[in-house]
Amino acid sequence: MEDTQEQLEVQDLYDQEPPAEQEPPVKKPNFFRRCLNSWKKWSRKKKIWSVIALILVVVILSRLLSGGRQADNGPTYLTAAVERGNITSSLSDSGTLEPADSYTVTSLVSGEVLTADFEEGDVVEKDTLLYSIDSSDSTNSIERTQLNLDQAQRNYDRTLETQEDLNVKSTEAGTVTELLVEVGDEVIAGQELAQILDRDNMELEVPFLRDEAASISVGQRATVTLDSTFEELSGTVTDVSGADVILSGNRIVRYVTVEVPNPGALTETTAATAMVGDYACVASANFSYKAQTSITAPAAGDVVDIYVHEGSEVGRNQVLMYIQSDDVQDQVDNAYNSLRDAEIALETQENNYNITSPIQGTVVEKGFKAGDNVSSGSTLCTVYDLSYLTMTVYVDELDISSVAVGQRVTITADAAEGQSYEGVVTTVSIKGTTNGGVTTYPVTIRINETDGLLPGMNADYEIITAQADNVLRIPAAAVDRGNRVLVVDENADGSDGAPEGYRYQNVTTGITDGDWIEITDGLTEGDTIAYIPSSNDSSGFMGMMMGGMGGGGEMVVAPAAPMGG
Repeated sequence: MEDTQEQLEVQDLYDQEPPAEQEPPVKKPNFFRRCLNSWKKWSRKKKIWSVIALILVVVILSRLLSGGRQADNGPTYLTAAVERGNITSSLSDSGTLEPADSYTVTSLVSGEVLTADFEEGDVVEKDTLLYSIDSSDSTNSIERTQLNLDQAQRNYDRTLETQEDLNVKSTEAGTVTELLVEVGDEVIAGQELAQILDRDNMELEVPFLRDEAASISVGQRATVTLDSTFEELSGTVTDVSGADVILSGNRIVRYVTVEVPNPGALTETTAATAMVGDYACVASANFSYKAQTSITAPAAGDVVDIYVHEGSEVGRNQVLMYIQSDDVQDQVDNAYNSLRDAEIALETQENNYNITSPIQGTVVEKGFKAGDNVSSGSTLCTVYDLSYLTMTVYVDELDISSVAVGQRVTITADAAEGQSYEGVVTTVSIKGTTNGGVTTYPVTIRINETDGLLPGMNADYEIITAQADNVLRIPAAAVDRGNRVLVVDENADGSDGAPEGYRYQNVTTGITDGDWIEITDGLTEGDTIAYIPSSNDSSGFMGMMMGGMGGGGEMVVAPAAPMGG
């Protein structure tokens, strides 16, 4: 039985299907291969920093593997000489290039495109006709708008005449016999302002027999004889009455008016007779002044200026005074606004069907051609002003105070490798945006020379915020808190808390670029300073890692002592 059971188990093993052949496991690249693959994917711009980083890793590993250790009796300092050089302080980041101006042309009406005589890439001037759209359906509306404009123009003209009437003028030539207002008086419409008398011309109204008067006509010459002196004066008939008047003795007469120049002695008490041709008047009469005019206010207001005085001789339509009226000014302003609204309404309606370029620029997109039907709100084309480019960047609140209009900017772009462009800061906005507790402020940069650049490209910028040439400088990491620097001094005894052979020196600093800092007081050229470089100090940190390369100094191990500060 046992043999039989074993035989069955063996037989079952033979009957089972052989296991499927498994694929060998994918061998993952090792650490160095992954680093190499990543390095190959970096942009050409980053290659040099990749090489530096790789060298740095190799140097650090070699130092660790060598088992070399610094003595434990003090910190390791890097020394550097106080030297003269240039320092440029700057801010850098990246942004997107934009056109100087851009405009999307949109249709405000629906209809068939009649003309669209331009293509993408064309340069168009401002107000160049881009599209004309069939306006046959809107003819009546345009005509009504034109009528509204005409009415608004008439109303405006009338209000201007009313405003002109505020310059109160003489209606006749003569002498100002009376001024009834003074500067500063408030008057109402129709109020009497002055009296003007025409003393140069007198009128004589005398009766002629009806039949004789019917033969006299206006313009005839007349001879006037003064009753008192029998002096004869020449006159002109200015009016012949058609009304009959019965005088004593049942004489039927009509009155004839004769105008006579006043030689200077005629008054309203002077009496005279007249003869016209062969006809003589039947009675004498007293002279009257030809014009005795009352000047009234055209509107309510304040008397601002009076240009004449009593006794002044004035001519016809001469300005006598000026009245300022707020009501009239309001009427003029309202009429002008109505006129402009009507003009704009007509222009808008006409422009809705004849669409012009709002700016000078390049057509970068054309959406419709002649024969197409457009709907209201359709985007017809897009125009870019490429006369220069701009870039809006966002500067941190800690740095914005160092940015000012007019500062130079260096622009580089991956798409224009090997080239740099000069820009200038044109605006610094004071309206910041806070995100995640950090506030940034928009700064606009203008680039005039743009050969090789296009809107939408990504670009790097560097804003030169300060620059100092041929100044004393030391590595920025050498300045301790409180503006102290550790100076190498063989005679120092460490009494100020510095390690033996060193002393602390207070300094006054100027600008910094992050690596170097300007020293304006406290050190002289040739002094040697010592410091512990920070990890972000490119000259000091890398110099120490690579045995002093690039930092110009050497590593020293100081006796154990606190750094201070």
